[in-house]
Amino acid sequence: MRKHICILLVFYVSFFGYSQKSNEQPPLFPNCQVASQSEIEKCFYAQLQDFVYHNFNVPNTISSTYKGTVLVLFEVDTKGAFKTLYIDTDKPELAEEAKKVFLKLPTVTPATYNGNPIYSKYTLAVKIPLQAPNALENSATEEQYNANKFQSNNQKIASELDRIENTTFTNPQYKSNLSIPFSHSYYAQFEPSLNQMGLNTHTASKPFTYAEVSNYYNLENQATKLYKNKSSWWGRKLWNENMVALQGKDYWFTLNPIFDIQLGKNTNSNFDYTYINTRGLQIRGGVGSKLNFATTIYESQGRFADYYNDLSNSLKPGGGNPAIIPGIGIAKDFKSNAYDFPSAEANITFAPSKNFDLQLGYGRNFIGDGYRSLLLGDGTSMYPYFKINTKFWKIKYTNLYTWLKDVRESVTVDRTYATKYVASHYLSWNVTNKFNLGLFESVVWTNQNNRGFDMSFVNPIIFYRAVEFSSSSRSGNALLGLTAKYKWNNSINLYGQFLLDEFSLNEVKNVNNSWKNKFAYQIGAKYYNAFRVKDLFLQLEYNHIRPYVYAHSDVLTNYGHNNQSLAHPWGGNSKELLAIARYQYQRYFAQAQFTYGLRGLDFDTALDTYNYGGNIYRDYDENRPFDSNVKIGQGNKTTIMMGNLQAGYLINPQTNMKLFANLLYRKFTPTQDTDLVKKQNTLWFSFGVRCDIFNWYFDY
Repeated sequence: MRKHICILLVFYVSFFGYSQKSNEQPPLFPNCQVASQSEIEKCFYAQLQDFVYHNFNVPNTISSTYKGTVLVLFEVDTKGAFKTLYIDTDKPELAEEAKKVFLKLPTVTPATYNGNPIYSKYTLAVKIPLQAPNALENSATEEQYNANKFQSNNQKIASELDRIENTTFTNPQYKSNLSIPFSHSYYAQFEPSLNQMGLNTHTASKPFTYAEVSNYYNLENQATKLYKNKSSWWGRKLWNENMVALQGKDYWFTLNPIFDIQLGKNTNSNFDYTYINTRGLQIRGGVGSKLNFATTIYESQGRFADYYNDLSNSLKPGGGNPAIIPGIGIAKDFKSNAYDFPSAEANITFAPSKNFDLQLGYGRNFIGDGYRSLLLGDGTSMYPYFKINTKFWKIKYTNLYTWLKDVRESVTVDRTYATKYVASHYLSWNVTNKFNLGLFESVVWTNQNNRGFDMSFVNPIIFYRAVEFSSSSRSGNALLGLTAKYKWNNSINLYGQFLLDEFSLNEVKNVNNSWKNKFAYQIGAKYYNAFRVKDLFLQLEYNHIRPYVYAHSDVLTNYGHNNQSLAHPWGGNSKELLAIARYQYQRYFAQAQFTYGLRGLDFDTALDTYNYGGNIYRDYDENRPFDSNVKIGQGNKTTIMMGNLQAGYLINPQTNMKLFANLLYRKFTPTQDTDLVKKQNTLWFSFGVRCDIFNWYFDY
């Protein structure tokens, strides 16, 4: 109580505590019209105190022996209306009564400066038990009156700032142009609504914006259905709401803590336990109806199952850092046998019209309708990008410009990593009510010969392959792709992709499986509300990637970033069959995934140093063992079988925070054990709390 009073006293003395000037006039009650200039302010207070004394009813719940002060900070606006700004008292009943009294006050003549109405602020101390106005007047001193004088020539500016008010938070993010964090499990909840036959939706270019999804699925309503009946502040913030949420006339803003706290055990490991300890902060907001922004900052430490630690170590960058955590970024050593891997992502979206939006971000993108993408996936580290989405008629056209890093020791100079650029465009066309066709094109180039960001690729509708060829065939790496989706009915979707990295018609005619025929394809199916069970989702997918896909004669221009593939995380020379099931009931969820795959890895031994086409960070023109009869699995043929079960409970729908338990089984069987590739069986159990706001892949 005393602390609040001191703060208020400093506040109003700093604003009001100086002498009145002749061109300033305080508010006037009707009975003060005839008062002299020197008595006007005293008259204002006398009339106010008189009104309060005759209208203030001390509640019966207040003891007759109670003594205290109700301190009221209020303003009189330019129309002469009274408004309470802050009331300080240790009794809520007295605060409510003070509000009621000030609502009854009549409209007065507003304060003026140079003859113009202005806002004016005052404080009033109401002593309990109530004292008659004449008693207050007789005990008042000149200093006490002067302490309450209104502000002079800066009043107009201060009032403008102080009158900025927050309104009730109405969850404006659900209709904004902000990107929805891309998580397969979260997107599966609303994808059925986006894939109804006859809708003019485009589901391959991700992440979606809330504005796109809100036309077909009421995200806010679904979140509200999950709300728990909590009245306490902590209860509402834990189970239902954003931690901080502000909204005004032309802005909104949210702030949430982000967690990924996991503890686990990898059997047959030298470590006692595995863990992830991620703390973060997520900020999202909007200014006006066209500009939205979001950023998430993560600070993380962790230790994983042995196979994942080995993978992270194998990706280590030049410059001394021990590892790259797949999908996250460069890691440092942390204590004993653990990693420290901070990261951040951000996005600013400007949507000048309903037909297109511009995005500047640091994060990841995804093109496709499957679990994997052969064109552009989200399994790599985050990167800077600029994206343009254009929608009209039956078309959605996406242009994406990215800045990537090659972190190999051989291209690192003065601890600075090599830079390369990728320009991509993807055109999605709803040909019929059931059939969607997509065209993809991408080119990678580097900063060789001071080329920098080649403006030849800025044109959003140009044929990149022609530009890349005109610059010389080795100056860049061009890829072409095709996607398709067929809506069998409102529950079943069939989808596919085809990637052409390099192609020789003569070699195809020879039917000799030439190494030059670098292509990949994907086929899959999704079954929403499977077998008429609401929110049961089933998915089956097959991916086929020929050797040397994503690689290039100039390794610097391969289709990779931070020693990871930009598309399928396994790289080339692989094939994979996936089966996925997801189910959600209210806040409970469960999911299961089975993976069976084949990879052709390099031996990397003294006796066999051949490049078999699985490592995209090797020059495909060097040390290639075969020119024909090139097949998936050549080299150190390795089978991978994985099963993953997860179940849990959704804690807060605003941040997708989940309590979960996860069991992963992995069987990795190469034909020959080498220093880098060994037979390995893994059983990894973990549990924890995670904000599921991005896809973290452990299926390698």
